[in-house]
Amino acid sequence: MNPDHDEYVLGMNPSPSGGELAVLFSGEGQPVPLHKMGPAVHDYYLIHTVLSGHGDFTIGGIGYRCGAGDSFAIFPGELFSYQADEHAPWRYAWFAFNGPGAAAAMDAIGVTPESPVVSGSLNPHLRNAYEQLRRCFEASLGAELSNLEAEGWLRLLLHQLGAARAKKRFSVSAGGAATTDSDHVVKQALQYLTLQYAQPISVSGMSAMLGYHRTHLCKLFKQSTGMSPMQYLLQMRMQRAELLLASDMTIEQVASSVGYGDALYFSKKFRLWSGLSPSEYRRVLRKVPVGAGEERRG
Repeated sequence: MNPDHDEYVLGMNPSPSGGELAVLFSGEGQPVPLHKMGPAVHDYYLIHTVLSGHGDFTIGGIGYRCGAGDSFAIFPGELFSYQADEHAPWRYAWFAFNGPGAAAAMDAIGVTPESPVVSGSLNPHLRNAYEQLRRCFEASLGAELSNLEAEGWLRLLLHQLGAARAKKRFSVSAGGAATTDSDHVVKQALQYLTLQYAQPISVSGMSAMLGYHRTHLCKLFKQSTGMSPMQYLLQMRMQRAELLLASDMTIEQVASSVGYGDALYFSKKFRLWSGLSPSEYRRVLRKVPVGAGEERRG
């Protein structure tokens, strides 16, 4: 592979059918780092499946970080853009289609402009369908037979995407309740904050670690908890600090244990949170009068 040039293979349908679903083209490619398409608008449906690497996809003003196994959909009339990662540019396969039944097919598999990404979609069946669809138009079978075969592979691709979407959307939790995609995103973020609150945390870093776009994660998190991720993190740290201040740990040790390397900065944040400095809060817990064995104020 030449790292300085995009590499593509493409199968074009010279005579798309007038049926319910009509395949326009299908291909596979390896863009160069930071290769970008858009912002633009298409008048057909276009679906990409990431085979390796990473990139960013934006539609309707919402960004999504996509990696191997993710599929993302572009819809007619919707402004979109996508760009390959700088260090690990994605390789992807794609297919485009239209027809009177296209919108209903997309609705049936649960892929919409508001939910355009299907995670965990790549499997041997999907991979083979991409390959076969692209080759439909290489054989000299005539337009009618080529279109019949192409529509069959297209329907199989859509079925595979729909199955992946259904599996992701309705994973069964340990308690037996159905968990939606948004629930899964928020649950991952909460788990991350619960385990990593003592470490330096940024929303951008957490989003990248979990594989979601920052804006998307923050929106779902606030819808679920009523707080931004950083507000939730502050609450968790301060509540933990309140517990630790009941122990014999020094203010510096408490600060470090809840993610603050600077005890003075921690004290300022704690005062804003509780109305008391850490030392004052500890005296209240112990009911020690001011001036009696006062430790260094935080």
